[in-house]
Amino acid sequence: MHFDGGPSSKLPLLLAAFQHRFHQDLEAMTRHLVDDVAIGWEELGSDLLDGAPPEIIAALTGGEHWPSRTLDNLITPDGSPPTRMTVTETTAADQDLEWVYVLRPSGIEVIPAQHYASGPFISWDTDPRTDFTNPAAWRPNTSASAAHPPSPRAAAPRTSRTAARR
Repeated sequence: MHFDGGPSSKLPLLLAAFQHRFHQDLEAMTRHLVDDVAIGWEELGSDLLDGAPPEIIAALTGGEHWPSRTLDNLITPDGSPPTRMTVTETTAADQDLEWVYVLRPSGIEVIPAQHYASGPFISWDTDPRTDFTNPAAWRPNTSASAAHPPSPRAAAPRTSRTAARR
């Protein structure tokens, strides 16, 4: 996703999508968000909230509706077709990314891309209406963090299931 990718806007959307639209099916969510996208996302829309209760939709969108949009109209400097955006620990800094969200079986690992090799895990059962504006106040799933120890920046690339946001 290209713009507005901070945790305060994306974590609630991703949590609600997992819980409601994808019925806690991480593989289905991963296929939709990562595997089935040719290049990347320009914007994640309220369509990810399909199936969520009206009170969650209202809390997250203020009642507004907008579609998700992929990056389809890209033009490369040399005129060649654009290629899929691939993010690894070693390429994140070169892509000017601020946040990386790794979809794990136990929750979402949130990595401030410019500063750390790994970040806190937010459990999939976290209420999407949680205030994620202050990362210091998050209640990460510490048992998930122990199950997925930090990896060094120079480690092998993460799988294609890594979703990067800026």
